[in-house]
Amino acid sequence: MNKSMLAAALLISGVTLTAVTACPAAQAAPRTAPVAAAQHRALVCTVNDNGVNFRGGPGTQYQVLGQVNRGQQFNVRSYEGSWVMGDIAGGRTGVWIHDAYLDC
Repeated sequence: MNKSMLAAALLISGVTLTAVTACPAAQAAPRTAPVAAAQHRALVCTVNDNGVNFRGGPGTQYQVLGQVNRGQQFNVRSYEGSWVMGDIAGGRTGVWIHDAYLDC
């Protein structure tokens, strides 16, 4: 857990934290990437059409592994371009769906 996430968790729990940093210049750079990564880990999308293919990789050149229908939940793990990799709730894991077929 990075320092800013730890500080936020401690603040929410009511614990006071005093930070000492050996390199003040390190604090000057904004830290947006860990927050974005944390948001993506918790993201659950819903399939918005019937007969949507899920694939073995991020593109139409990858094998179709199956299909899902409208309303199916999809737990997002990562992105590559307009493709989303994740786990089908109650089903296959590590599959890819084009983002046009997901409501997130």
